[in-house]
Amino acid sequence: MADRKLFLGARLKRLRRELTLTQTAMAADLGVSPSYLNHIERNQRPVSAQLLLKLAETYDVDLRALGQAGEAGEAEIAEALSDPLFKGSAPPRHEILQLIDEAPGMADAFLRLYRAYAERRTRDRIDAERGGGVGDHTPADWVREFVQFRRNHFPELDRLGEALHEALAGDPAGPESFEAAARARLKTRHDLSVRTMPAEVMVEWTRRFDPHRRRLLLSETLGPSSRAFALAYQLAQVEHAAEINAMVEAASPPDDPSARLLKVSLTNTLAAAILMPYAPFHRLAEETGYDLGRLQARFGVSFEQAAHRLTTLSRPSARGVPFFLMRVDQAGNVSKRFASEAFPFARFGGACPRWRLHSAFRTPGRIVTQIIETPDGGRWFTLSRTVDRQGRDAFTEGQDLAIGLGCELKHAHRLVHARGLDLRNPDVTPIGPACRLCERHPCAERAAPPVDHALAVDDWAKSVSPYPFSRA
Repeated sequence: MADRKLFLGARLKRLRRELTLTQTAMAADLGVSPSYLNHIERNQRPVSAQLLLKLAETYDVDLRALGQAGEAGEAEIAEALSDPLFKGSAPPRHEILQLIDEAPGMADAFLRLYRAYAERRTRDRIDAERGGGVGDHTPADWVREFVQFRRNHFPELDRLGEALHEALAGDPAGPESFEAAARARLKTRHDLSVRTMPAEVMVEWTRRFDPHRRRLLLSETLGPSSRAFALAYQLAQVEHAAEINAMVEAASPPDDPSARLLKVSLTNTLAAAILMPYAPFHRLAEETGYDLGRLQARFGVSFEQAAHRLTTLSRPSARGVPFFLMRVDQAGNVSKRFASEAFPFARFGGACPRWRLHSAFRTPGRIVTQIIETPDGGRWFTLSRTVDRQGRDAFTEGQDLAIGLGCELKHAHRLVHARGLDLRNPDVTPIGPACRLCERHPCAERAAPPVDHALAVDDWAKSVSPYPFSRA
């Protein structure tokens, strides 16, 4: 491996374009000639160790990421190609890698087109079941696509969050001290007071800002971690509105509702960065084996807040384990879906009853681990736990949402939650996408026949599956 020649022309060219540099400018930064850099970008010369070190020093590049063959892009494209739409015509792996390396723009365009198609197909199916017409692309759909395109990583917000956290309290010291410091800063710097109000006064709101009286009103139903997050959100709004507005404008949302929802999403991201600043959060995560309990205790946040933050650790110089996250209710509706790399389930996936995310409601408040295998052969370590919903009413049960957090099995040895498991010869549960698109057979949990196969009903025999089908 040490003697292997590295031809990284496409990735070096992509990095240069991301930095908006000309070949001449980058060559000057690296202390090489433009013609030498041109040869490297055309894969006519390998990249030397000295040049790799210079790249890391000059542009804060993670050499592991630069030296890899685009695993994230490969996984995302392979995920899309696992759709039955491409059955029999999916390209081999070397062609996918060639596309990622030599035409990353086309790879991104393919993913955008496929995701738009998948979203449209889902909406059409829902509308057909309702007996209605075809719906429009919603603001929530657009924002979800934008966040995932950025892989849920916004370094500019992480930097702002670290600076504001340091100005407030320095080292993390729990929600009580953060809350006191945040209240004081809001009052002294912005003449903004904070009041906790009865639930019957707040009615549907858990947090509401009154700009005329300069008051932030918080519902008494909020726990300490939710109260701290509400204060961090307000600080993000009043101190960094200009930066957030500029990011929204640069994203070019298609309409005003999408712009407003994106602004809320980015403000939430900044609030999380204030409560859980990148460097200390990442450091503690690595030191403790991504122990969610320790992260909650140190930063005074909820399980969901800590789990969500883990999906954002993609700083090139300090990358975390690439996690995905999904949140569902007891009916299986997905209300959150984030990933720092490719999501292991295609857009139509995540609803398989074999995944213990859906059975976490049987053991409220306990972490349940599982190793699952997706139809493409990918293996993932997952942990699931129930959480409470904000703003519960008389009709809402406690622990009525479930969080599923996971990563590729190759990263599981770094997690405290995977200790004691045989990761080399694991007990694996095969799962699939939604039943109508799943080709696993037989399956006792199948709730609907697959759309691309004919039923194979035999009145002389009974299958474990309610809908046996022909695999021809």
